[in-house]
Amino acid sequence: MNITEIPVEGYEMVKMAEDPAVGFRAIIAVHDTSLGRALGGCRMWPYASMEEGLKDVLRLARGMTYKSAVARTGLGGGKSVLFGDSATERTAERFRAMGEFVESFGGKYITAEDVGTSVADMEWIREKTQWVTGRSREDGGSGDPSPYTALGTFLGIRAYVEETLKKDDLQGVRVAIQGVGHVGIYLGQKLRDAGCVLTICDINREKVEAAAKELGASVCDPDEVYSRDVDVYAPCALGAVVNDKTIPEFKCRIIAGAANNVLAEPRHGDELRQRRIRYAPDYVINAGGVINVACEFLPGGYDEAVSLKKIDGIYDTLKAILRISDEKDISTAVAANHLAEEILAEAKSS
Repeated sequence: MNITEIPVEGYEMVKMAEDPAVGFRAIIAVHDTSLGRALGGCRMWPYASMEEGLKDVLRLARGMTYKSAVARTGLGGGKSVLFGDSATERTAERFRAMGEFVESFGGKYITAEDVGTSVADMEWIREKTQWVTGRSREDGGSGDPSPYTALGTFLGIRAYVEETLKKDDLQGVRVAIQGVGHVGIYLGQKLRDAGCVLTICDINREKVEAAAKELGASVCDPDEVYSRDVDVYAPCALGAVVNDKTIPEFKCRIIAGAANNVLAEPRHGDELRQRRIRYAPDYVINAGGVINVACEFLPGGYDEAVSLKKIDGIYDTLKAILRISDEKDISTAVAANHLAEEILAEAKSS
């Protein structure tokens, strides 16, 4: 395996690894370890170029630093990307090579599942390194993080509805969920049980029809979800969905979902504030999954009760971000960044 360091200002360590014999190519970025070892999932994606993969991993690693800081996981931020199509190029050899690459960081970076990877893939990685989390329950791990991501997102929606719509419950609140994958469907179940009126969309027609039947939801075209007359728009699929094209279409009062990197550019958070649309910063509201996997590193091993208590904190953190936003007259995205930076600065000065 050939490992090359890539100097990137503001990042502690970025490396690329290649092993042509097994078709392996990956990048690991460690952004900040002020709060602890860098935790971040392994994303498998058919990037068109090394530059595209590098841009993605750097953006995601920095986001993990802020996510872990605000969630107070006791860990830092990093990320890895594995080049390849998860539908056709997933092999044990590639993931074992990924394990060797992770091991080369000597514990500075901990990986986990992410887009395009699974708990089963983490078992292959674990054959080569101990620095992997999100393992199966049978192996003493925390298992699938999706239900915990959905739980945190649900709590965040409840917090925003209370503060924005001045409602004590979710009965009758209209929510549009974009994407009904693992997290989206779990979130939909919780919202349905809380009495929400659901609209859903997904690019997979078969999946969305099955979800609509299960959730008692109406279905809209993926391109129409932005302009739906709803209280809450919950993006649970692609990032960059709040952009110059979609912002004028929004009729919602709240944007709160499980997707990463929801804002196409930082300025879009300011534009939402100007339009009186309250945005739940993605790395705060979707932190339930990372909180859960981080609990695998508790002194006594994984403890679901501890995880659930920490995830409950997402509700209070988002209310605090709303207060900071109102008091300082800044967007909630900037308010969340201020909170994360304060936590990091405190760690670096101690």
